[in-house]
Amino acid sequence: MELKIIKTKKDYHKSLARFAEIFSAKHGSKESNEADILALLIKDYENKHFVIDAPTPIEAIKYRMEQQGLSNQDLAKILGYKSRVSDIFHNTRKLNLKMIRKLYETLHIPLETLVKEY
Repeated sequence: MELKIIKTKKDYHKSLARFAEIFSAKHGSKESNEADILALLIKDYENKHFVIDAPTPIEAIKYRMEQQGLSNQDLAKILGYKSRVSDIFHNTRKLNLKMIRKLYETLHIPLETLVKEY
C-alpha cells in the first residue's frame, strides 16, 4: 500500500482495512513498519475528523457519580446541601468555588472541567 496522508473517508477505510491485515506482523518486518506508519496516519485523520467534546461540569459530575455508585444524597453530603443538588442538576444554580473545590477533592474531577461555562 502506498503510504500517504489520509484525506478522504475512502482512504481512511482502506487504511483501516490494511492496518487490520498487517497488525500482527513480526516486529521489525516491512509490514510492521508499515503498520506503525499507518497507525500514525489513522490517528492523525481521526484526531481531525472525530473530535470528542469535553463534558460539561454537570455531565462530568453525573458520570463520576455513576462510576462510584453515588446517589444524589451522597452528592448532597459532599456539597453540604440537599437542595443544591437538584438546583445544580436543573441548571437553576451554578457551581460556586466552594462546591468546585469539594468536587475536585472528593470526586477527583479535573478543575478545568468543573470551571467550564455550561
